[in-house]
Amino acid sequence: MSITVPTNSRWSVERVRAGVSRRADRLIGRTSTHWVRVVMDRETERFVKSLNIPSLSACEISGMKWSQMGFRQYRSANYPDYDVCQGPIKDSLFDIVIAEQVLEHVVWPYRAVRNVFEMLKPGGVFVVTTPFLLRVHEYPVDCSRWTPLGLKHLLAEGGFPIERTIIGSWGNRACVRANLKAWRHWIPWLHSLQNDPFYPVVVWGFAFKPQ
Repeated sequence: MSITVPTNSRWSVERVRAGVSRRADRLIGRTSTHWVRVVMDRETERFVKSLNIPSLSACEISGMKWSQMGFRQYRSANYPDYDVCQGPIKDSLFDIVIAEQVLEHVVWPYRAVRNVFEMLKPGGVFVVTTPFLLRVHEYPVDCSRWTPLGLKHLLAEGGFPIERTIIGSWGNRACVRANLKAWRHWIPWLHSLQNDPFYPVVVWGFAFKPQ
């Protein structure tokens, strides 16, 4: 038996599906957060909140996730209006630069990191997150992946001292398999947050510019 929804009805097929999906989410405990991001988001937010946020000027590259964090000044620099590979932002220096899931999409990552280094104030910090064991996703291109050690040395080649760089990673085999076809939303009772360092799904870093 099939049900036909009239095209002039206020209930479109999409709205019915959305309502069913929301009810299913509540029943099984599915969250709005992607499984791959749970630990990474927790750790990056914990780090940023440990800083003196109201005193900081911030630049977020290709995103606005951190716009409501309470920075003294906040700026979003989005591609294609700003290409981090082409050079630093010339009219400002920042206390913190954030690039979440950006570096894998640039064709010149070493140049990008060096440009971030140049637009940080002395003592400033670069917060960067990247995927590792995730499928290619072209927005508009997808070029690179780094292990934790690889990301540390990428940041070092950009000017950040290795001894002042903190690297983290998270992932496990189940998460790798689950995200082969679609971005899985986290279901706490089903999806483990246990970390297996041999299967990092995401890698992140906090890199400090010398004073």
